[in-house]
Amino acid sequence: MSRRKRHRGFGFSTYVFVAPLVRSPTLTYKILIADDEPDLELLIRQRFRKQIRDKVYDFVFAHNGAEAIEILKNQQSVDLILTDINMPVMDGLTLLTKVAERDPLLLAVVISAYGDMKNIRTAMNRGAFDFLTKPIDFEDFELTLNKSIAHARGIREASRARQDLAALQRELTVAKDIQQSILPRVPINFAEKTHLDLFAKMIPAQNVGGDFYDFFWIGERKLGVVVGDVSGKGIGAALFMAISRTLLRAVAMRSESPGACLREVNAFLCRDNHTEQFVTLFYGILNLDEGTLRYANGAHDPPRVLRQTGDLETVEPTGDTVLGILEDLTFQDRELTLRPGELVFLNTDGVTDALNPNGESYGDERLNDFLKSVSHASAQEIVLGVVDAVAMFSSGASQWDDITALALRYLGSTGIGGESSSPLDNSNTISSRI
Repeated sequence: MSRRKRHRGFGFSTYVFVAPLVRSPTLTYKILIADDEPDLELLIRQRFRKQIRDKVYDFVFAHNGAEAIEILKNQQSVDLILTDINMPVMDGLTLLTKVAERDPLLLAVVISAYGDMKNIRTAMNRGAFDFLTKPIDFEDFELTLNKSIAHARGIREASRARQDLAALQRELTVAKDIQQSILPRVPINFAEKTHLDLFAKMIPAQNVGGDFYDFFWIGERKLGVVVGDVSGKGIGAALFMAISRTLLRAVAMRSESPGACLREVNAFLCRDNHTEQFVTLFYGILNLDEGTLRYANGAHDPPRVLRQTGDLETVEPTGDTVLGILEDLTFQDRELTLRPGELVFLNTDGVTDALNPNGESYGDERLNDFLKSVSHASAQEIVLGVVDAVAMFSSGASQWDDITALALRYLGSTGIGGESSSPLDNSNTISSRI
């Protein structure tokens, strides 16, 4: 075939480009050309000789659609398909359909005569991204080729990002379930064995967070109560939260001094803490027989106490600092006394620092006013009321910090049946009242 005839063959046959994602702009694009014209390979290699030499393109040739499918099966690295429409065994439109079945994200560019609208429309209906008219302008041809590759890459990268995001979301959901499962809940028979009204809730700003609460029995008539807030957000904070909670529980079982407990936990946390994360912690031990709450406070928001009179007291801070930064620290023990019916409310700064759309924080004053207005409500009603009040205040603004609240009302020294409590189970919200 003469050079003129070869050009005529390339200029007047109908072609379709199918462009999948290219792996990287630094790698060679492997292009599969399906065409039954024997001289087309020579023409393409001559026209793109510089790009072939520079390893921009690598061309592979098939004589019909069936051969192209076999090449696709055996060469997973093919980045682009160029196919003539009219071929024996399997035509280009059929090939286009089969390629789309293999990967629906592939793009197609139709190359056909200006008047061949039927084939162009058919190809477009089968997913063609663009088309070129003949005779071919090779500069336009290459621009369209590169545009199609770039667009296909963008689509595939977006799809991969969505898949990665979905996988991450599944992992975060599992992490959230795990984190929520380690927060305690009261067993069914809790009300029969204690004289306490207790409720707590933690709402992470992200899937998982650094806030936590905990409570556990120390002997038969003493209840350890903890609220903590780890610096930062997300998975890192959640891991540090789990470590802090586990350490505190382990140490608390052999120490009845909250200050000594925090000192030992702090020493553990400071070791190999390359991330320099820290945690604020309030830890108290409530003696059910005496109504005394002995506590230590590592720079956490001080608790509030609702007295029998309806007055609200904010417990004076101890002046101690956060855990996890300086190893050789001591923490003071303090004590407060609860009369029957009085309630201790604990929270993290996600409550008071919550912002509304105008940038105003919920603040201590609003929290104090709300607590005084519900002083005789149950622990559950108070905690959920605070959560709802904060949500209403910040409506329209994003939650930027974890929110945790715990309410503990002491109802007296005698539990039903006079029995001691069994160990606590786990959940993200707990409630029991006598």
